[in-house]
Amino acid sequence: MPHSTPRLRRAALAAAAGGLLTLAAVSGNFPAGAAGSATPTITLSDAYLSGAVGGVGDPTVTVSVAQSGTDASALTVTASASSKTSVAQTGDVTVSGTGATRTVSVAARGQGYADLTLKVTGTGGSSATTKLHYAASQSVQNPSGTRYFTGSSDASAAVDVGGGYVVVADDESNVLRLYDGSASGAPVKTWDMTSKVGASKEIDIEGGTRVGDLIYWTGSLGNNKDGEYKADRNTVFTTTVSGSGASTQLTYAHSYKKLRDQLVSWDKANGNRYGFAAGTASGEVPKQIDGFNVEGLEFAPGSTTTAYVGFRAPLVPPKNGGKALIVPVTNMDKVVASGSTPVFGTPIELDLGGLAVRDIRKNAANQYLIVAGSWAADDNSDPYALYRWDGVATTAPTKVADLPTTDPGGWESVVSVPDLSVAGQRAQLITDDGSADLYGDGTEAKDLTHDEWKKSRATWFTVS
Repeated sequence: MPHSTPRLRRAALAAAAGGLLTLAAVSGNFPAGAAGSATPTITLSDAYLSGAVGGVGDPTVTVSVAQSGTDASALTVTASASSKTSVAQTGDVTVSGTGATRTVSVAARGQGYADLTLKVTGTGGSSATTKLHYAASQSVQNPSGTRYFTGSSDASAAVDVGGGYVVVADDESNVLRLYDGSASGAPVKTWDMTSKVGASKEIDIEGGTRVGDLIYWTGSLGNNKDGEYKADRNTVFTTTVSGSGASTQLTYAHSYKKLRDQLVSWDKANGNRYGFAAGTASGEVPKQIDGFNVEGLEFAPGSTTTAYVGFRAPLVPPKNGGKALIVPVTNMDKVVASGSTPVFGTPIELDLGGLAVRDIRKNAANQYLIVAGSWAADDNSDPYALYRWDGVATTAPTKVADLPTTDPGGWESVVSVPDLSVAGQRAQLITDDGSADLYGDGTEAKDLTHDEWKKSRATWFTVS
């Protein structure tokens, strides 16, 4: 031991005797608050997120962070790891904002799934992590004009409610969803119509249209995919609209559950011209060239009473190159509101190049757009086209465009019709992606385990 030790000991004792001894604090090289600083917390508004390669305005999640005794603005949030860098790397994650809530967005590199680790670092160097389960679909044509409506992959009908917002129906559930048509993401509001209409299974909603403050919705009216009659599919119902845009509210109004039966009886009385009885027989699947399946609903020019019921099947005659069928119901308002017996007008047969009606929509000027597609395909395996029409039975529709089929999903709905007399106008069309393998793992979108990964694609097309 050095000879100086006794002297140091004596100095310390002398200092203590004089009341001068203090405990030194660690200082200088550690952040303020390091001593005893709490572990920060990090939570996500949703643990599941979907995006698309090349997507514009993909959905985001909100991350909330905190640390006891620390201003949230002093916390940093980063992506620290990715389970699959071919889908997204840490550098593809952007965290924006300051304070207790931040926004996380991801720019996808490739199709598939990746777990992204998000890390919050607080004062004292303490940190916490959470995982964001991310799924990326493949790139599509026209990404700048494409948005994704999440929460469901089976969009089947859409109605404009003003302010750029749209109510979308789903043929796998009875839920109506309100979306901002200009943005990708989850619905703003939802309304489940199951109990309101007295259904126990899906109505298979396939068409919808608005008259004043009423939206008319129709089921497919056909058998299910196994050829079985399911009463809930034989439903037409209305919802009352109040407000508009993000403030839209829907209230159940009325329903009618005999339109299929009345159509079959009417066809029988007219010599079984369209084969409705055969198409609805037990064991007959609806999506056949001579089947029975409704997918379009719109009102006749200038009318609030006569509805056009558009058929996906049958074609007329039921062979390649057959025409698309529309059957007018001249008292649809009274049918749904009070249960009046339907009165059918003269049927309309349209040449859509061998395709059938997948949706039909008109504007206040009685300019119609018809989404035409195969009676068979639920995906992009067969052609689709967009036609323009004036709603008059004797006028032939004219093709506006062939719709692209290189991307997943089948074209199913047109939201609204712009003024077709003005050049350069656009319309938004929506796909049913329920049968699509969005993420490259062989899983159909309708069977995905998380609703946040389910989505339908909404794309703008120039139509004039």
